[in-house]
Formats: sequence, structure tokens, C-alpha cells
Amino acid sequence: MHAKVLRYFAAVVRAGSIRKAAEQLHVVPSAVNRQILILEEELGAPLFERVRGTLKLTPVGEIVLEHARATLRAFDQVRERIAAVRGLQQGEVTLATTAGLASAFLPALVQRVRAEHPGLRLQLLDAPVSEVLRCVQAGDADLGLAYDVPDGAGLRVLSTSDWPIGAVLPPGHALARQPTVALSDCVGHPLILPAPALSLRALLDGAFALGAVRVAPVVESTSTALMRELVQRGVGIALLNRLDVADDCRSGALSFVPLRDALPRPQTLRLVCRAGADANPTTALLARYLVEGLEQLQT
Repeated sequence: MHAKVLRYFAAVVRAGSIRKAAEQLHVVPSAVNRQILILEEELGAPLFERVRGTLKLTPVGEIVLEHARATLRAFDQVRERIAAVRGLQQGEVTLATTAGLASAFLPALVQRVRAEHPGLRLQLLDAPVSEVLRCVQAGDADLGLAYDVPDGAGLRVLSTSDWPIGAVLPPGHALARQPTVALSDCVGHPLILPAPALSLRALLDGAFALGAVRVAPVVESTSTALMRELVQRGVGIALLNRLDVADDCRSGALSFVPLRDALPRPQTLRLVCRAGADANPTTALLARYLVEGLEQLQT
């Protein structure tokens, strides 16, 4: 790359003499003079003429100066981009999320991030929603991803998305052929439900109560991964949101049929960071991957 010779040339133009340019560049004048001579030899024309003891650009020099300034600006931009890439390759980012999201949505996303940024170090924490928020607020995590995050609480919302709740079924199940199902359709089958400790269960219980529907689940679990596995094994059908089973549905391992009841409402997923936190390239990178990944799954 010829940034050196152009930098020396531009310095001579600014300083008006080779000696002053050498002082600014912290090199000997002969080094600057040699670069100018090399450039003039390559172009086959003089770049300067001496007028009353100072150097003045020739018409050829004017053309070269315009090129030099544009090239040096472009070169600076290249160096900035390389520095940013090096920073991302060597950076570290911590994401706090719930166990359900960690087992359903994140594996494929982490695989993609690692493939495209192999030097990036990811730390993934799974915890209840309250602990996810505490980690972000305290600075123990750069990002938090969780359902039903309250407003405020010292957090800045980077992304919000709604995920409908529905029946999770084996692909050959009779209900899998319907565009929507009602809660009353589901209770006639063995039900696998989220445990009462999960926020989704509170939404489901409210809908069951409103519809005067009595349920007796065959399995309750805090693990959405276990619930999905049990559905695949034919133990029963589960009630989860669409993001919980997005990868399984894409692979054909499971089917998802949304509920047509007014309740339960969709679960709202939020990606958050600490309010006032300093901008971090690696954090911004992972946030972009998360947002893009969620948008792709919603289409």
C-alpha cells in the first residue's frame, strides 16, 4: 500500500517545505525528499516548483494531492474497520436469559455467532426472570433476554416481540391439521404444562379460570426442553409459545398450532441492557444477532 509516500507528500504540501514536513513527521529531510523523488519518477512529472523560497504545487501536483487526500481518508477508514474487527474478535459479552430461551432459541444463534466471529467469547447465564434483571442492573450481564420484563427498573429496552401461545403436538396428531385450536380442544388430551413457577403458567391458569376449564396435567415441568422431548415421545401435548418450539417446528420434529381463545395473551419478550451503560461493540454485535434472529423466526 502506498500510504507512506502519499502521507509524506501531503505533509510537504501542508508545511510548505521538505524540512518542516520532516520535523512534523519526525524523520530526516532526506527521507521525505527521497519519497517525493520516487513519486515524481513514477508519475514522470514534477509535483512542486519553487516560488520565492517555498514549494508550490504544479498542475500535476494538484491532481496528486486530491488523490492523496482521498486515499488517506479511505485508508484511515480501513484501519478503523480493522481495529473494530479485531476488537470484536477478541471481545467478550455476557447474556443473561431464562432456561427456556437458553434451550430453545439460543443454541442455533450461538452457533451462527461463533461461526462468523470465532474469537468472540460468549458467557450465557440462565436464571429466573428476577435474577436476569438483577444481573443486567448490577452490570454482571451486558444484555438480558426474558419474558414480561417490567418497564423502567433501570433498564433500556432494545427490542420487544410478542409470541403467541399454542398447542405443541407431534406432527401426526389430529389437532396438528387445524389452523387454530381452543383450550377446550386441548383438555381432552394428556396435558404437559409449565410448572406454576413459570410466568407462562399464570397466563394459562387465568385463561382456564375464565373459561371455567378444569385441567389435570399429566406432567408439570420448569423445563421447556423436557416438555418438548415428552411431546416428541408421545406422552401428551404441551402448551407453550411459538418461540419455545421454533427450531423443532422448522426441523419437523414438532407442530405448533396457535390458540384462538382471547386469553391467554401472547408472551412479550424483551431484550434489555442497563440504562446508561457505555456502548460496547461486542454487546452491540450480539444484540444485533438476537434482534435479527427473532425477526426471522417471526416471519
